[in-house]
Amino acid sequence: MDYTDIPGFAAPTVEGHAGRVISGQLAGRPVLAFAGRFHVYEGHSPAVAGLPVRVAHALGARLLLLSNAAGGINRALKPGDLMVITDHVNLSWRNPLVGPVVPGDERFPDMSQPYDEELQRRLHQVAASIGLTLQSGVYGGLLGPTYETPAEVRMLERLGVDAVGMSTIPEVIVARALGMRCVALSCVTNQAAGISPVPIAHEDVLAVTARAARDFERLVIEFVRTLDA
Repeated sequence: MDYTDIPGFAAPTVEGHAGRVISGQLAGRPVLAFAGRFHVYEGHSPAVAGLPVRVAHALGARLLLLSNAAGGINRALKPGDLMVITDHVNLSWRNPLVGPVVPGDERFPDMSQPYDEELQRRLHQVAASIGLTLQSGVYGGLLGPTYETPAEVRMLERLGVDAVGMSTIPEVIVARALGMRCVALSCVTNQAAGISPVPIAHEDVLAVTARAARDFERLVIEFVRTLDA
């Protein structure tokens, strides 16, 4: 179903985001797949950015697997690497829970473990079983849409951020308020400004994600296969 056919949804404006939700079976498990997201930098509120998570939860989903493209800050990360997110730093200064409490939400959700440790271990185990090596690290979420300056990247490095992007955190916050378990993967598409000797371009980001797609698909299929029905 196209996003534009769903009340409250809008058509994504970013290349590479199809704007479609797919319901079906993957590895014998029922899944909802959201092809594209709503970014705050597109003019959406953080609450709208988290809306697909609310829809998935209302339809019965209790586990959320997120993916994103991110710039590598940790020198050990190389373009094409898949990084399991262990924690995040919200530097967008936006929160989707601001305002009246939505029925069913927890007012003050615990964020001491936003990304489920057991699911992280399972991702690593599944990856090893199919011959993939995953990285792990902290994700830094900024507002965008500009890429970071070299000075900002140095700041993020000092804050303990391994990879940086412009999404994901609003969805995780909403999921935790609803009591959903979360796990997330970043595809490292480039080295961040000041680390990379060349300018960053969205076309290069798309090219790297396309090359990493096969490994990502294999990993997700096998991960879903291990889940309880």
